[in-house]
Amino acid sequence: MGITGMKVDVLLGLQWGDEGKGKVVDVLTPRYDVIARFQGGPNAGHTLEFNNQKHILHNIPSGIFREKTLNIITNGVVLDPIVFKREIETLEAMGIDLTSNLWISKKAHLILPTHRILDAASEAAKGKSKIGSTLKGIGPTYMDKTGRNGLRVGDIDLDFRARYEALRTKHQMLLEMYDFEYTLEEEERFFEGIDIIRRFRRVDTEYELNLLREENKSILAEGAQGTLLDIDFGSYPFVTSSSTICAGACTGMGLAPSAIGEVYGIFKAYCTRVGSGPFPTELTGEEGNLLREIGKEFGSTTGRPRRCGWLDLVSLKYSLMLNGVTQLIMTKTDVLDAFDTIRVATAYSVDGELTDRVPYDQSAEVKPVYTDLQGWKTDLSGVRSKEQFPDQLNEYIRFLEKELQVPIKLIGVGPDREQIIEM
Repeated sequence: MGITGMKVDVLLGLQWGDEGKGKVVDVLTPRYDVIARFQGGPNAGHTLEFNNQKHILHNIPSGIFREKTLNIITNGVVLDPIVFKREIETLEAMGIDLTSNLWISKKAHLILPTHRILDAASEAAKGKSKIGSTLKGIGPTYMDKTGRNGLRVGDIDLDFRARYEALRTKHQMLLEMYDFEYTLEEEERFFEGIDIIRRFRRVDTEYELNLLREENKSILAEGAQGTLLDIDFGSYPFVTSSSTICAGACTGMGLAPSAIGEVYGIFKAYCTRVGSGPFPTELTGEEGNLLREIGKEFGSTTGRPRRCGWLDLVSLKYSLMLNGVTQLIMTKTDVLDAFDTIRVATAYSVDGELTDRVPYDQSAEVKPVYTDLQGWKTDLSGVRSKEQFPDQLNEYIRFLEKELQVPIKLIGVGPDREQIIEM
């Protein structure tokens, strides 16, 4: 099994997350029979906009608004029953019933209310060295997963209450180390969420995905966060707890490396970052504020203002190398409409020495070396075909393709699903 069959395409972020993956998945979904989320948890906020309505998904794959698409939450995901219940109820209020086209892996780990409390207690204790966690309990859940303490979706059908109480007790013992006040008022909502999960088909998604491949069903694997937040290759310790790169799709879904087909890499025409950690091209003055205001750069999950800066090709090339990207998708190009000059970092000066590599020690004095390009000073939001692109934008695209050696296939010029231009 799994040797033959359709290849699985992977779509992932190449920066620090927030690249616009949800919208792109929604645009690509009509080409696929199955959309599967392969890692991360409700720290993902995938925003989709259509029919003048905004939808933010946290746990559920972004193919959910297309009726004929099967959506799968795989083993690599950590699932919060409380958030899941809220999402399902919101979608049901819109008349969308997901019980037939949403499957959940039995091997996906569950986020407990005490995981969230541990997250908050740990972050508070770090003081100035805090990593900027979304406080969703993701880190503690993955810690229990690797520490072999975790509760999984499949445990719902076993002696769940006893297993739950054993893990909760363990967490309460850990919480005694912190001077942190908390209540367990969310426990009731947690069990209501578990009852909602019981309504869905819970399967061994690794078998099902490989069977779907055998049946020549087309599958798109959807990643959350971004490459530069990868637990191994991101700006550690300012990273997420899962493997956000293409290889994470194999372990997050139970697929052989040979099963991977196209790898779509998404990047913004500039850079943003939420929370702490290095950001060589960050703009702290007026230009950074302008990017934030025009780009509406505030977290879809937390509402936090995002840090903004110019496009960084040193880190982008690093992401391409790690993921084996075959096609690029550039989003939020229209946000650069207002700039006379657009800067792109093509190298770093680290302690006075030039390099094209991301340094191990990111606390070193990393200065970006910029190439300046002429801005297009045109409103792109109404553009609907590449023929309407201004010359300066075509120049920007040519410059990036030459540097990155990967074709840019789609370009986003606004938040709506209509505002994605095929190249």
